[in-house]
Amino acid sequence: MADLTMGHVLELGIVQAADPLVLCGDTAMDVPVRWVHVTESTENAGLLEGRELVLTTLRNVEPNPRRLREFLEGLRAAGAAGVLIEHYSGDRRASHVLFIQATGGLELPVIWLRRQVRFVQITEVIHKLLVAEQLRVVEFSRTVHEIYTELSLSEADEHTIVERTAQLLHAPVVLEDVRHRVLAHAGAGQGAESVLEHWVGRSRFVGYAESTGRSHGAEDWLQTPVGAVKSRWGRLVVPAVLEDESSAALVLERAGQTLTISRLSGRDQRELLYQARTSLLHELLQHHSLTDKEVQVRSEALGLDTAIHYVPVAVGLMLPQGQSPTSMQLREREVLEVVDQVAETMRLGVLSGSLRSGILAVILPVAARELVDGTLQRFARQLGESLSRPVAVGVGTGASLIAECARNLEEAAQVAEIVPNLPTRARPYYRFADLRLRGVLAAMGTDGRMRGFAHTELAGLLSPPDPEGLELLELYLSHGGNKSALAKAGYLSRPTLYARLAKLEEKLGLSLETAESRASLQVALMWYRLHG
Repeated sequence: MADLTMGHVLELGIVQAADPLVLCGDTAMDVPVRWVHVTESTENAGLLEGRELVLTTLRNVEPNPRRLREFLEGLRAAGAAGVLIEHYSGDRRASHVLFIQATGGLELPVIWLRRQVRFVQITEVIHKLLVAEQLRVVEFSRTVHEIYTELSLSEADEHTIVERTAQLLHAPVVLEDVRHRVLAHAGAGQGAESVLEHWVGRSRFVGYAESTGRSHGAEDWLQTPVGAVKSRWGRLVVPAVLEDESSAALVLERAGQTLTISRLSGRDQRELLYQARTSLLHELLQHHSLTDKEVQVRSEALGLDTAIHYVPVAVGLMLPQGQSPTSMQLREREVLEVVDQVAETMRLGVLSGSLRSGILAVILPVAARELVDGTLQRFARQLGESLSRPVAVGVGTGASLIAECARNLEEAAQVAEIVPNLPTRARPYYRFADLRLRGVLAAMGTDGRMRGFAHTELAGLLSPPDPEGLELLELYLSHGGNKSALAKAGYLSRPTLYARLAKLEEKLGLSLETAESRASLQVALMWYRLHG
């Protein structure tokens, strides 16, 4: 399918039979023609709506270059696609001179028909072509709609939708995510592998468009965005030259809509799965009457593989303070999707869900106890590499029974909550044993006696608040009470440091020289930093 242009009109048999001569506008012959209009008067130019082919004999136009030029300029300004002038004078040479003088430099395509022709015949031919083209467009649009509706109803995956699009366009089609990674592609016999060469590097220099069309950048690609307006997750690209741009744009836009619906439908299904998994995890964490067999059956039905050993894992999202509930839920769903992708890559069927706001729970099946560390290493590493933001991975005590493993998820969650407070995080995952004293203190967050001890030890720095004093105490304790090392680290002279430490002792009401005082303050300060 293609628009009828002035170039096509010139090639029509009925026009060629009239001995046409292009007087001007030969560089604008690709202008599409929408309809045909016959006029003999300059006063009728205002009736044009744009892209009309004007047929005229110039009977009512004064035969001089200036008047003829004004007439043609008026048609151009009104948006005419071109003009066909039938020979109207017996003196062909004089007519030729007149037309050349009147059309010099005019960008509007003007064609002189040097033999007589009935305009009704030209009009009839062109109208038949235009109507036939409109019918083809409607039929093509209906066919495309039916194809992609069927793909949606059959819940076709991304690869199937991209392959069908490439078949319709007879061109390579690439689906990429917002990081320019290729999610699916089909070459339609056009050499897709060569098309994908250095794809990420090339695609980065092609700007994203919010509507279907040619992109702006190093590559002139036809593209359409994929995803809901406020949550675009990729784009569909045709990295090729196309014969029929408008038809290709229609197909590509419909394909993008189908991909969006497919992803949303998939998310709806996953959302139901996540809800079911979360419900089971919460049930297992509480007192329940399920037998071990019932727990196993329900867990397997939700995708958990049968295994010799199960490991409880908690993933802390580590989001900044003040995040809205909606932002937190969206982040949880994003991480849960990545957890499933990582598990699929590892060929593991896991049970994952939301433990509480900001903490996700995962039960990992392991074929043998000896494989626990290796499985955790792979899982935590791939999870970190696949996410745009860091997470904290805590591991609880494993078990041979699913219900027992689930009860230990709270232990893993406590570890995940402590990890962000560690001074360094060199491990891909942590257990309580890795946290040592900090882990014990984290577990005592709700203990009133511990709170009373910490606030009593630090009372001189907490009421009124003395942030600088707390910082100096923390530095002093982290250097093991070594004043020389502390002076070098803090770029302080010894007299200045000694004066500040003396003031600190005065506020605390105790000596910093004894090991017991430093130990008590270390514990109190560590608890305070964790729980406040």
